[in-house]
Amino acid sequence: MQATLDGALVGKPFLAFVHVDADGWGKSQRMIRLKAFPEVEEMHSVAGDTCVILKVRTASALAMEQFLSQLYVLPGVRGTKSYVVLSTYLERPVQADVTREWPQVPMPPE
Repeated sequence: MQATLDGALVGKPFLAFVHVDADGWGKSQRMIRLKAFPEVEEMHSVAGDTCVILKVRTASALAMEQFLSQLYVLPGVRGTKSYVVLSTYLERPVQADVTREWPQVPMPPE
């Protein structure tokens, strides 16, 4: 059994995905220490044009700015790109089902 909390109801309505550009993969012990902040819901090491993606939920834009200031003092962090969520259409835990056959033709537009 798992409880799901509503961000707005617990005082954290401001949701953003923060892409962190850092030296190496960015998986330094200093970066991992960010998990001490309860605002950090997810932390992913990724391939592509960024090193780490964070899912961060704060009380306000000002609180997000304060969180970002914690990132910029970490050695090796070169920059961030933040994507503020306006609406969420789907948010769910890992699903047990697996798509066995993908459609031959992409789904048509509605």
